[in-house]
Formats: sequence, C-alpha cells, structure tokens
Amino acid sequence: MSMRISVIHGPNLNLLGARQPEFYGSDSLDEVNRRIKRRGEELGLDVRILWSNHEGEIIDAIHDAREWADAIIINPGALTHYSYSVRDALTAVRLPAIEVHLSNIHAREEFRRHSVVSPVVIGQIVGLGSLGYLLALEAIQRIVDASHT
Repeated sequence: MSMRISVIHGPNLNLLGARQPEFYGSDSLDEVNRRIKRRGEELGLDVRILWSNHEGEIIDAIHDAREWADAIIINPGALTHYSYSVRDALTAVRLPAIEVHLSNIHAREEFRRHSVVSPVVIGQIVGLGSLGYLLALEAIQRIVDASHT
C-alpha cells in the first residue's frame, strides 16, 4: 500500500501567479498542484490536495487526514502567524507534518517571521518556491518510512 499524504494549502494561495510574484513565483496553484501530484506519483505516494481560504475547512481537513493519511504537508498561509486552532489540530491528529512556505518568511516583514505552527511540525521549508512542496514529499516519505523500520 502506498503512503498517503495530505497536502493542505491555506488562504490566498489560490492567487498564486497573480499575487506578488516576486515573493510567491509566477506559477498558478493548479501548476503547483500538478507538480506535487507528478512528484508524488514518481515517489509512489497517494497525494490528496486541498486548498481553502477558510480556517475551519483547513482544520476539518487536518482532522480528516487522521482517518486516511500517513502524513501532512501544510502551507497555512497567513494562518501560520496566529492560528492556534490550526496548531492545535496538527497536535491533536498526531501525524507527522511539514510546514511549507513559498517565500522566505524569515526575511520578510516582522509579523511574518513568527510561526505558531512550526513548534508542532517536524520541519519547515521556506523560500524555495514550489520546490519546497516537492522536497517536503521526499522528506516526509523518508521520515515516515524510517519510523516504520
């Protein structure tokens, strides 16, 4: 059975390609998702992707992942900086998770430099654009595989 990964995109990521390409790149969310799916297939992973602008839907997706997924890759968008609800959901489901950000949040405005999510995930990938998601797929696969040996 292939490893199952939930990829969750948060608020405003639907505007990729149009929103501040100097930070987020010129690829649309559909293009990013195609790359994620393709890399997942190459790695033999079952990848399911969800995007939402709504915090409650993201929390529901995290809770739902508990029932079917082996791990989570999440870009919480602006929720990164203040959503204790997303943080609590990630803690509660007890699945390994990696936080991804297209831009380097640590080199941007002060408010973007703090993540309430990072203390409860196994790693954070920032500043590498959509490549960050692909690296997260490889990392999570290795980490989950290692935990089963």
